[in-house]
Parts: sequence; structure tokens; C-alpha cells
Amino acid sequence: MMAPIETFKSLWEYCTANDRVIPRDWNQLWQLLKDKQQKPSGGWEPPLPLILAAWDNTTLAEKQSRFKEHVQWAADHTQLDNIGSYLRSLQEEEWFYIEDL
Repeated sequence: MMAPIETFKSLWEYCTANDRVIPRDWNQLWQLLKDKQQKPSGGWEPPLPLILAAWDNTTLAEKQSRFKEHVQWAADHTQLDNIGSYLRSLQEEEWFYIEDL
């Protein structure tokens, strides 16, 4: 029996189920993304995770929106299966939940 094909919608539904917001090791996910590019301005495409100094200065909604950009980037760069496998392999304690933030 073949595994279901991962779609952006199926993966995003998983990532937000049970009040999940973002993986605790968000940077690890970002490192896995293909085709990242540093812009001449110094920023990155896709943008960096909102961690370190940005953590305290961003809302839960901003963090989840940025994480969603990363999942969309994976979809746009034919990497959904790989990123989906990584995210689905995380244990529940490896996620931040709404009540944590």
C-alpha cells in the first residue's frame, strides 16, 4: 500500500493540529530547506526563523505565519515529502503549542 501523497494542505493541517504552532528546533527545519539564497540586502529567502533576538519581539501569529512560509517554500521547491517526513517524525514534546507561547 502506497503512502498518501503529501500536499501543502495535508502537512499544514498536521502542523496546526492539537494547537501546534512551530517546532521547537525551528532552525533545524530551516536548515533542511533547499534553494535558500542570501539577498544583497543581507536578508534571506526564505526569511530566517523568528528565533533568538526576534523571538521576544514577535507574536504567536507572526511566528506561525513565518513557519507557514517555510512549509510553503518546501511545497514550492518540491521538498514536501522530505519536510513532511521530518515534521511528522517530531515527538509531541518537540513542538511549541499555543499555551506555550
